[in-house]
Order: sequence, then C-alpha cells, then structure tokens
Amino acid sequence: MFETGIRQLRMALGMVWGRRLDADNIGRLVEDALATLAEFGEPGNGAQELLGGPMADPEERLDFAQRGLRRTARRLAVQSPFYARRLAAADVDPRRLDLVGLRAVPVTTKRDLIERPDDFQCGDVAAHLATCTTGTTGRPAEIWLSRYEMELWPALGALAAVLHDDLRPDDIMQVNVSSRAVAATHLSAATCRLVGAGCRLLGIVPPDMALDSLAGGGATLLLTCPSYLAELVTAARRRGMGPADFRLRRVNSGGEVLSPSLAQAACQTLGVSHVDDPYSMTEVIPVTARTCSQAHLHHEVSTGLTELLDLRTAEPATPGALGTVVITPFFPYRDCMPVFRYDTRDVARCLPTEELGCELASIPATSQILGKADHLLRLGPAEVITPRQLIDAIEALPTAPWPARYRAVVTGGRIQLTLPAAAIADYGDAAARRHFAEAGLDVDLVIVGDDQATSLRPTRSDLHESTFAARQALIGA
Repeated sequence: MFETGIRQLRMALGMVWGRRLDADNIGRLVEDALATLAEFGEPGNGAQELLGGPMADPEERLDFAQRGLRRTARRLAVQSPFYARRLAAADVDPRRLDLVGLRAVPVTTKRDLIERPDDFQCGDVAAHLATCTTGTTGRPAEIWLSRYEMELWPALGALAAVLHDDLRPDDIMQVNVSSRAVAATHLSAATCRLVGAGCRLLGIVPPDMALDSLAGGGATLLLTCPSYLAELVTAARRRGMGPADFRLRRVNSGGEVLSPSLAQAACQTLGVSHVDDPYSMTEVIPVTARTCSQAHLHHEVSTGLTELLDLRTAEPATPGALGTVVITPFFPYRDCMPVFRYDTRDVARCLPTEELGCELASIPATSQILGKADHLLRLGPAEVITPRQLIDAIEALPTAPWPARYRAVVTGGRIQLTLPAAAIADYGDAAARRHFAEAGLDVDLVIVGDDQATSLRPTRSDLHESTFAARQALIGA
C-alpha cells in the first residue's frame, strides 16, 4: 500500500507541475488498481482522485488550465517553428497567458497541418511513429508521435479504463476501425496489454467476417465507428442473429454521428444496454470527451483545454449558440507534434451550466457533436440545420437505411435532400416527406439509384479492407 501511495503521489505531482510523466509508474498503478479491485471490489479513493484531482472545483480548474496553457505555450515558443512565429505575431507573452489573452492567438486549422507539417514538429523530440487522419472529411493530415507519447497514452487510458470498469483482464476487445488509424489501433492494443485483456485488431473487413469473429471469438468489447456499426447491425439482422449469439458487454462507437435509432437497434441486436458514444480526434490525442446519460458531451480537463467558439463571432459561445470545438492539448501529454487552439470544425451547442443535472455535471459539457461546420445548412439568419438532424431523421426511416447516405443542399430557401431509392423503398415519397416534416425538416426529395449511394455521403465504413476470405479456393493452392 505504501508503494502504491508513492506511485500515486509521483503521478499527481507530475500532473500538477507539468513535468513529463513516467509511463512505467502509471503502468504499475494499473497493476495496483487491478490488485485492489480483485481483493476489495473497488479501486479506492486515492486512485479515483488521480483522474479527477482538483478539477471538480471551477476555480481550481481555471487555475490548472491557465498554468497548463502557459507551460504549453512557453515550450512551443521555443521548440515549434510554427507556433514560435504565431505567438510572436500575436504579441503574446507565454509567461502571462490567460484565457482572455488566449483569444489573440489565431486558431490552428487542418489546412495548416497539411501545408506545413514539418513546422509543427518540436525540435527537442525525436519523431517515432506517423499516423494519419481517415480523410473522410477531406485530404488526410499526417501526425508524428514520439516514443514517449506512445507509451504514456496507453498507460493513462488503461488506468482510466480500469477505474471506470471499461476494461477488465478477462475482456476481449474487437477493434473494427480503419487500419490507417495507427494511433487508435496502437492505443487499443497497448491498453489491453497493460490491463491483461485480449485484443483483436480486424479493421474495416467485410461485415460478415466481423460478425463471425464477434460470435465465435468471444469478444466482450467492440470498438468501431457508427457507419460500420450500422453495417454490422444490418448484416446481423439479415442473418437472423441476436443477443444470444454474442458475449458483448460494451460497445464503443465514435468518430461520426450516432443516431438514436441505430444505437437502439445495436442494443437490441448485439445485446448491450447502451452504446457508448465518446469523442476523440487524432490531431488532439489524448484529449477526449464522454457522453453522460443525458446525452451531454463532457470534455476531459486534465490533459487539455476545450473551447467552444461561436461560429459567427469566434468568441466563446453563449448558452444556446452553436460553436466549433477548439482544443489545446497540454504539455507534457503532447510533445512531438502538438497543436495549440486546434479548430476541429466539430460543431456543438453551448449548454447552460447551471441546468446540468447529470452524473457528470461537475465536468464542463456541450451538446453532442452535431456535425462539421462546413456541412451546416443555413435556411435563414437564425435557422441552421445540422448534419445530426438529417442523419437522425434519415436513419429513423422504417426502411432502416443505415448508414445514412444523402446529399443536402439549400435551394431557394428549402432543403433539397437526395436519397438512394432503397431509403424509401415500399414507403413512398409522400410518406417520407411527412416523416421528415415531423422531424422539423421541410425537404424536397430527389431519389437516385442505389448504385449512387456511396457517392452521396462518404463514411468511415467506406474504408473497406480487402481480404481473401471470399476466395477460399485460393487457400492452400
């Protein structure tokens, strides 16, 4: 117990002082937490406080964020060519930076990363592993990671997963995300290793292969994206599979909009009580957010700062307004190719803090992600239609057209919504228009052939990975 206390103190001091953390020390804390759980059934208050720390108190959280910003900016001003220029141009003194002065620093865009990647790499760190964004929303960006980051992030993730009961030693995690998502797959495998759980990295393979693995391989956890989850549920229904065919206890599905209808269908088909819908992004790892029981998105505060900037004014969004999520990971959690005030272009609505009454109310929150800023439809000065509204309505059609394939544009002040024929098959044009009207969407429908479906809206499930599974005659030839 004494050694566990020392390890907890080392980690806590590192977080408070902003020094590089010892991944091995955190790995041993994972072992301590597992041993405590095995003996007492709960991890103990000391371990839980490592995750929350002083962050539940707004004043201490503000002080922590300000120190994190200054520490991060001081390093970037010396080690990052891109941010050395940016901070100097904004006439910002990193030693005195606060949340008000932060607004003088322009946001960083994905275009910045793509056009000048070398300028983002810090001079005091060796690049170790490159990972790419998926490219479903445009040209992919390449992010370099250090060896330290690749050891630290799984250790932090494993500790949090154990303390939240998200991952157990007897679990088997099946990962169905694109193999191009190197960071995500590495973190999944390394986190499972630290906890002692099994990990099956399959990628975006044909859905029937993934279902066979889930049913026959004993997976208890599934990590995937909503569009591929949609393909799995559709294939399982076609095969007559249900809860009795699976051993799943948790499903995590992030990276895209998850509609209530798809989440409900996944629960009914795969036999889980709910589908977790967390938020993360390659460019801002390890800063994440998790969804509470009231569908608020609560943004993690110990590893970075999350801002919500009004789409029109670029000032902090006020309650009820739409804003773009802007994230700054703190040093020492990012050290190789960090970003500062990174505009994710993910849109959320600002929530009135005083009205939060959920189990995570002490953690800052926004609405769920509503889609990308560039995909909003503006019908007038005060009327904006978000991708989430469209996806929720389309995927709620009786035909279960999962994942939603559509194209939406504004023509003459009205929404022109293009759908593949299968989306309204045996339902009809008039009934579909009434369905959308009930969802608050007045649309003009355009129906195209099903062969055009994938060209309407790209999804992560489109990153299919070919296998020889369908060509068994070649095996052993």
